Amino acid sequence: MSRSVLAVGTHPGDIEFGCAGTLAAHRAAGDSVTMLVLTCDGPDTLRSRQAEAAARELDCLLVWGPQAAERRSRDRRSHTRGHHDRRSHRQGPGETWPGLISSAAMTVAAIENVLTGVDADVIYVHAPEDANAEHRAAAVATLSAARHSSRILHYAGESTLLFTPALFVDISPFLGRKLAALAEAPAPVDPELPTGTARHFGAQARVRYAEAFAPARFVWDLAVAEVPARAA
Repeated sequence: MSRSVLAVGTHPGDIEFGCAGTLAAHRAAGDSVTMLVLTCDGPDTLRSRQAEAAARELDCLLVWGPQAAERRSRDRRSHTRGHHDRRSHRQGPGETWPGLISSAAMTVAAIENVLTGVDADVIYVHAPEDANAEHRAAAVATLSAARHSSRILHYAGESTLLFTPALFVDISPFLGRKLAALAEAPAPVDPELPTGTARHFGAQARVRYAEAFAPARFVWDLAVAEVPARAA
């Protein structure tokens, strides 16, 4: 059964560092994946083009937060894509983007608009214990927007202060995709850092390379076989 996945990050590069290998694994499994980046320098800037290149590397749909905040509910729609369909949600003619979402309420609205628009059933977002105030705010806003969702997983970033993972994803086949996406992202990252981090989490998970998550909520919907009735 394919899933719809939403990954939320404050800045370009946040999602790639925190969970790019997992997103690549989702795409390999046939899941649709949307990357929501809450801040933007504006349309067709160097950073926005770099972020779009990183999303293409992961074969994910990229949505910008300022644009999502302004989207009306009637414009919400499901995004269905083939495995090789790589698209970025671009601005329309004459449309302008603010650099930041201007309020907490607008941030929640932006996340909720995208979450309901793609009908996400798995959500990834920053860990709440973070030195970056915008990362903390994104985590709080996502929990509010996803208050009815049953699968919310926090990922660690470079500025995370406290992180106690309880769920791991084996990204051994996808580490190269993660590093390639980080190479496209605006903020340069020494490949040794994400590689070493993935090896560290892999050792905890007893695999080669892993990404780790701290669940806010996680419901495992195992298929239940029909149990035959007992004979009288």
